[in-house]
Amino acid sequence: MSEASPVVTWEIRDRVALIGIDHPPVNAASQAVRAGLLAAIERAGGDPAVDAVVIFGHGRTFVAGADIREFGKPPASPILFEVCLAIEDCPKPVVAAVHGTALGGGCELALAAHARVAAKDAKFGQPEVNLGIVPGGGGTQRLPRLVGMLRAIEMNATGKPIGAVEAAGLGLVDSLADGDLVAAAARHARGLAGLPPRKTRDVAIPAFDRADAEAAIAGVERRARGQISPGEAARMTLKAADLPFMEGQAAEREVFLRLVASDQAAALRHVFFAEREVAKVAKTEGVAARPISRVGVVGAGTMGAGIAVAFVEAGYAVTVIETTDAALDAGRGRIDGTWARSVASGRLGEADKAARLDGIRFSTDLGVLADADLVVEAVFDDAEVKRGLFARLSAVVGPDCVLATNTSYLDPNDLATVVVNPGRFVGLHFFSPANVMRLVEVVDCAATSPETLATALAVTKKLRKLAVVTGVCEGFVGNRIWAVFRRECEFMLEDGALPHEIDAAMESFGLAMGPFAVFDLSGLDIAWSLRKRKAATRDPNERYVAIADRLCEMGRFGRKTGAGWYAYPDGKKTVDRQVIAIVEEESAKKGIARRPFSPSEIVDRLVAVMGREGEAILAEGIAARASDIDLVFVNGYGWPPRLGGPMFQAALRRG
Repeated sequence: MSEASPVVTWEIRDRVALIGIDHPPVNAASQAVRAGLLAAIERAGGDPAVDAVVIFGHGRTFVAGADIREFGKPPASPILFEVCLAIEDCPKPVVAAVHGTALGGGCELALAAHARVAAKDAKFGQPEVNLGIVPGGGGTQRLPRLVGMLRAIEMNATGKPIGAVEAAGLGLVDSLADGDLVAAAARHARGLAGLPPRKTRDVAIPAFDRADAEAAIAGVERRARGQISPGEAARMTLKAADLPFMEGQAAEREVFLRLVASDQAAALRHVFFAEREVAKVAKTEGVAARPISRVGVVGAGTMGAGIAVAFVEAGYAVTVIETTDAALDAGRGRIDGTWARSVASGRLGEADKAARLDGIRFSTDLGVLADADLVVEAVFDDAEVKRGLFARLSAVVGPDCVLATNTSYLDPNDLATVVVNPGRFVGLHFFSPANVMRLVEVVDCAATSPETLATALAVTKKLRKLAVVTGVCEGFVGNRIWAVFRRECEFMLEDGALPHEIDAAMESFGLAMGPFAVFDLSGLDIAWSLRKRKAATRDPNERYVAIADRLCEMGRFGRKTGAGWYAYPDGKKTVDRQVIAIVEEESAKKGIARRPFSPSEIVDRLVAVMGREGEAILAEGIAARASDIDLVFVNGYGWPPRLGGPMFQAALRRG
């Protein structure tokens, strides 16, 4: 075997050129790979000893996409679409042998080949939309020629991959291989030798109903909720039926270049890189996690039930503890109800639901946790209650059992003082509903050992959740910033804005729900209770807005009581003149001259205050990176990834 380049191998076997992509770990389509492929294809096309060509991937995959190190940089020659055209124009048949994943540029390389042979576990997809762009190597123009217009619109607009068996049924894959994939692809290639290569770009798009395609695109744009790339990808795919291929390729390239320079693409790249950086925790470098198999969850309220469901679905043996039989039955009902909803939606079978519920050990006796490897506390957020629980747990569980608190606001360092061997104590702050929400703030307490922190991160990963490590402060990262966000919203109420105006501005900005609608959904009484507990220690010189307190004193706790910041006649959110009157009265009490706020001023003011609090969090060492803070809001507070998070937005506004 001789090398065509450091990352592309070359071998001739029985007159078939085997071109291998060898760029671990995922054979990303970097500039070096593209250059190596182009040189190898040109060599094969002109070599009289070669009758056919197979392109394959060394290692565990074909090509999993672009090289992330090139994101946001000027394109380096050769550009992907040039390599794809060279493959398609090769005078000898080219077969792509696909295993693992052919995603993004990898899928486009496969589409440009004259045939595709795939391992049965292979996946194909074009997820560029998830980075705010569209395919740039001809993917929008070639895919509908093989799988049909409607399926191509869906694949290009959602980025969701399909398996090899489905791909074969659609016509994307010509043959499924058993055994040696490269050998099977070589046999297929030899069978095509001497025949005119079948260029994908020359294949006629199967007949389709234009109205159906337009309806599909409208659905894509509706579901995108302001993200530009899905609609652009869908409309670009439809242009494959209207333009000659080369014109369509040029149009695709123009859209690609326009979107790659957009703020949305920059934000989505930011989130993409942030998710890779967040896993880098200096304290756990080189530290092995403890093995965890048996997990206890103490408290079976809404949060505890969700946490238990998450652990069961991740394959852990779970014990749920409550204080009374009645509370335990209620918790069992919550857990059962969660899975019942999955059965009703078709995501889970009745037998699977029963098996999961039967597999949970329910008890009112803390002693049954003696065999637990990890216990997560999810009881009422009261310091005395939690301290008492952890003191009892320390006497029950083994000396190496990890103890975790799910507290939202209490000081976990204080809770750890009652724990025997506090090095095994850590915070696991789940977000509700815990079985659904992806974020977990992993709180590194003063005494938390590196091994315990590594264990918490490993468990969170097995739960298929995103762990963001935080230090200890009130509210950690998310709730601390959310508190100043909420306070600033209330300041603007006194200064002249109205709840529905602030909500409208933030929804136009991109949030799915405005802050006051969110407050009503989560319940005003929770924050009210916290404010009352802190009333005695509040700085009397600190600006305090009493509007929310007045609403709570009236029994307006949000949707659950039919009224909060809004009224909800028949369950429909409605602007309430009574709330407006209270807002105006509070401004008058303080002698504040109310003034109008523009939507842009509302957004700028809220983003700025979040950014400032985030900077303080970084300065205090509570979070390691600004991008970690952004991940908290994208994964825990409903910020669309296309906005990048509050720190990204604050930096964007600063220029």
